[in-house]
Amino acid sequence: MTSILFIVFLPLAAAILAGFSNKSFGAAFPKAVTTGALFLACALSWPVFIHYLGGGEPVITPVLKFIESGDMHVSWSLRVDALTAVMLVVVTSVSALVHLYSWGYMSEDPDQPRFFAYLSLFTFAMLMLVTADNLVQMFFGWEGVGLASYLLIGFWFRKPSANAAAIKAFVVNRVGDLGFMLGIFGTFLVFKTVSIPEILAAAPHMAGSTIGFFGYRLDTMTVLCLLLFVGACGKSAQLGLHTWLPDAMEGPTPVSALIHAATMVTAGVFMVCRLSPMFEMSPFAMHVVMTVGAATCFFAATCGLVQTDIKRVIAYSTCSQLGYMFFAAGCGAYGAAMFHLFTHAFFKALLFLGAGSVIHAMHHEQDMRYYGGLRKSIPITFWAMMAGTLAITGVGIEGVFGFAGFYSKDAIILSAWAANQQGASIVGIIVALLTSFYSWRLMFLTFWGKPRWAASEHIQHAVHDAHGHGHDDHAHGHDDHGTQAAHAHHGGDAEEGQGSSPDPHAPGAHELPAGTGGYHPHESPFPMLIPLILLSVGAVFAGYVFHPFFSDAGAGNSYWHGAVAFHAELSEAVEELPTLVKLSASIAMLIGLVSAWYAYIAKPGLPSAMAKQFSVLYDFLLHKWYFDELYDLIFVRPAFAIGRWFWHRGDEKTINRFGPDGSAWLVSLSSRAAGRLQTGYLYTYAFVMLIGLTTAMTWAITR
Repeated sequence: MTSILFIVFLPLAAAILAGFSNKSFGAAFPKAVTTGALFLACALSWPVFIHYLGGGEPVITPVLKFIESGDMHVSWSLRVDALTAVMLVVVTSVSALVHLYSWGYMSEDPDQPRFFAYLSLFTFAMLMLVTADNLVQMFFGWEGVGLASYLLIGFWFRKPSANAAAIKAFVVNRVGDLGFMLGIFGTFLVFKTVSIPEILAAAPHMAGSTIGFFGYRLDTMTVLCLLLFVGACGKSAQLGLHTWLPDAMEGPTPVSALIHAATMVTAGVFMVCRLSPMFEMSPFAMHVVMTVGAATCFFAATCGLVQTDIKRVIAYSTCSQLGYMFFAAGCGAYGAAMFHLFTHAFFKALLFLGAGSVIHAMHHEQDMRYYGGLRKSIPITFWAMMAGTLAITGVGIEGVFGFAGFYSKDAIILSAWAANQQGASIVGIIVALLTSFYSWRLMFLTFWGKPRWAASEHIQHAVHDAHGHGHDDHAHGHDDHGTQAAHAHHGGDAEEGQGSSPDPHAPGAHELPAGTGGYHPHESPFPMLIPLILLSVGAVFAGYVFHPFFSDAGAGNSYWHGAVAFHAELSEAVEELPTLVKLSASIAMLIGLVSAWYAYIAKPGLPSAMAKQFSVLYDFLLHKWYFDELYDLIFVRPAFAIGRWFWHRGDEKTINRFGPDGSAWLVSLSSRAAGRLQTGYLYTYAFVMLIGLTTAMTWAITR
């Protein structure tokens, strides 16, 4: 399968050409090269995916010898099987559309060659990860997406908040990557190989064995799987190592779509599914994966209820959906986890790019409290986001038709119930209700109600520019995240009131004149709309078309063909579940929809009143369960304090004092003393020579 070489290395070649292209080439050359390479890689990936829909054996394509050291033999090989095929179409399809979308979104940015080079580098690293045939190669891609995410999140490096977010993502992922490295080291220690097929074949023979860890004898597979899962928690932003994900919004919107939909955050889910035969050998590790996934799912959904930044709502939605995938894997429903990863890529990329189109139309305003009534002004964006919302909330009728999330999310909830994990399944049902509520809240605040644009500083700035009163320093490709910080006040969800907007500088003041402020939103340019239309097709039909291959017992087992630990009996048990259980997710979705309609359309003053009445809970959710504040208190401040102590006491007062500064002082003192001997008088030099001669003779005589 020689096409895999082109699929993987075309983005790398494009990244090199775009990154090293001279500015004399202009912005068109790097855009054309990278976008063309990604669309070609995408065109080559779909036939591979379709080939495996009918079943197929893994294909290994050797590239080169990498490491030969003692017992470690690592070859650089590209592995393609059913699991890889899913990731190939997800990564290349979303990345190609993000590249095209960026033509319009980043059109006024002066650093487009660098941006497109970073995008393609990110895609290459992810493709290396998903085609890895051994753990060392997987780690290369794992660290590659970490590096590329750092570069893309901090793309606007002159913006302090972007730099801080990039560093935060990098540092938090280093914590997870330490666990992943220890897992790889331990796996090599136990299996004497890093080859994934050899490890998975030998894993069943390690059941019941123990290994020394921190002075204790513990179950071997439990230790290895939990260490590997720590790495997955970092990359896929699971509870505890999730704090970097919302701040990743500081990067351009296309970056958010790429990170959240197709790359990086899905790496942890892919790794757990790839190594599923290992996890199957440790029921305790499986239970941990399920518990952490369910907890993350619930936590992120509650945070999404009160966010006012449109991109942050979708970011917490990503975190929640990743939780779904992990607790599906923890229940043994790896096929359902990968199916949700597949469908999620389409509707989440659609929602992020749709949000970018809204931000573009609203002159960089990201606070939903300053939207309202946009469905007539930007109809294509509205219908695209409507498709994404119907997909993520899981709208559908069993046996007739459903949007993408209807098949994949319901499969997770039902698989957990069938696996006798009713607690996780109930959490999934509750989160389905919360997901429906915050998703429709976003739609109602953005596209329904009266326009509340007049109170936005960004809109006022745009109107002033239109009348020649000022100059806009922001290009249309630049997001502005100041609104979230400026408006996150104790005054409650004042944005819900149609015909009113909150004063960002006066907590509790809710009534401001509504209206358009003389501003007229505009639909996005054509390069931004094409990806929205294509992704809408995926959000609408991906679940309906492909669910037999991922979920049904017979076809699913045939599709995976050993690529994951597929449990046909679990799929069969799902078919035997009571009707009420099967309808539970749809009922939850309807409750969330009706609740959001009642709160934001029928009774728009209700959310503000509820926020005031339950102000403690509201602040708790608005501050994201105070994880950032807690980490700042426990880790960040002590780390800075220790750093300052070493800086002043260790570096300046010890190392510098007795090192370079002390040496310089001693040399200066010696030179001044020697200078005093340089008088210029002959008798002084004769006296010194006499002393030297006497000293030399004395030394010779005494010997």
